[in-house]
Amino acid sequence: MIEARHLRVLRAVATTGSFSAAARELGCTQPAVSQQMKALESSAGTPLLIRTSREMRLTQAGEALVRHASGILAGLTAAEEEVAAIAGLRAGRVRLVSFPSGSSTLVPGALAALRAEHPGTRVSLVEAEPPRSVDLLRDGDCDIALAFRYGATGGEWDDLVVRPLLTDRLIGLVPDGHRLADASSVSIGELADESWIAGCPRCRRQLVEVCEASGFTPRIDFATDDYPAVMGLVGAGLGVAVLPELAVESVRPKGARTVAVEPAIEREIVALTLPDLARVPAVAATLDQLSLAAAR
Repeated sequence: MIEARHLRVLRAVATTGSFSAAARELGCTQPAVSQQMKALESSAGTPLLIRTSREMRLTQAGEALVRHASGILAGLTAAEEEVAAIAGLRAGRVRLVSFPSGSSTLVPGALAALRAEHPGTRVSLVEAEPPRSVDLLRDGDCDIALAFRYGATGGEWDDLVVRPLLTDRLIGLVPDGHRLADASSVSIGELADESWIAGCPRCRRQLVEVCEASGFTPRIDFATDDYPAVMGLVGAGLGVAVLPELAVESVRPKGARTVAVEPAIEREIVALTLPDLARVPAVAATLDQLSLAAAR
């Protein structure tokens, strides 16, 4: 294998015309230059220099190697500088996937702080609900996935680095004129006879489980992944809903009231990444800013 340090020595020898002059240019000893040249010729499998009592000149193979050396060494220098920039957060890219209510609440503050602290780091954002977002992470299509789950699921994320961010409590949403609109809290069973408006598939499944644990199966007349649509339907008097607090924070409900729901329904909000990605400076900095945003 031809090493970059050997190419630097060869180029110096070709430029200066001797081992001693090359040694002075490189800041090493003449025996060290001779040793490096022997190692390079061994790697190349052919002589690179012709030495006589009067001169030293390159063989045809040596000329070819010197001709390529400049481009190789220039490319290596550029690569080293780029890697150093990424490691020092002067450059870098992070691909973030988030569920919608996280995109509108946690992500903006985190990315604004990241940009202020590390303006050379670029972050892209696309939206996807778990488990799709987690699949994108495992498939290499993103670097960080903002996700949630209801209760710990054994083994679900064992292969990932999990950064807990916050616990998000779900709250009830009823129309302004609803009989429970002024209640400070309601039992989920008090809504057994209502028409329900459900959110994303994972949230919908959790709603059904909670209601069935309270002795009834909710009549879901409308289902949508769009939280503003859920709030609009409730505000129009078409039913009731249970939404994450983050979702209610991101959209001001019109014609609807929020009420606490008992028993408490909570989801864990986390940032996920792969173990190797967690050591990338730009990814680690983004995770830190998401944690700070969640704590505010």
